[in-house]
Amino acid sequence: MSCLVLVQTVEIKVKMDCEGCETKVRNSVTGMKGVIQVEVDRKLQKLTVTGYVDPDEVLHRVRYRTGKKAEFWPYVPAEVVPLPYSPGVYDKKAPPGYVRNPLQLEDPQASSIASASSFEVKTTTAFSDDNPNACVIM
Repeated sequence: MSCLVLVQTVEIKVKMDCEGCETKVRNSVTGMKGVIQVEVDRKLQKLTVTGYVDPDEVLHRVRYRTGKKAEFWPYVPAEVVPLPYSPGVYDKKAPPGYVRNPLQLEDPQASSIASASSFEVKTTTAFSDDNPNACVIM
């Protein structure tokens, strides 16, 4: 049985301040097995890798080799998002002409919107009128 691997394009957001950073990011994936093309756009803080690669391996390699915080490209062109925009789509850090991908916002693991921790839920419900075991000293 053979495993069919398709050419993929992996886009990663990684902070680059200078030519040295740009070179370091480019070199982190250039020698990777299966890589066909590497493009770096310092202005957009974007790395694009095309080839027969696993996206998770590319992301891990960029993080490991550069020591920089890296994440999958969270933005889409503004014209592909239906109007009105979903809540949380606007991002001041987004490059011009891009908005945060609303499909990623729906995924709880990829969401940048903070969710309530179990501690917050416990403390909030401790004083709730809906909770029969709530604290009555108020």
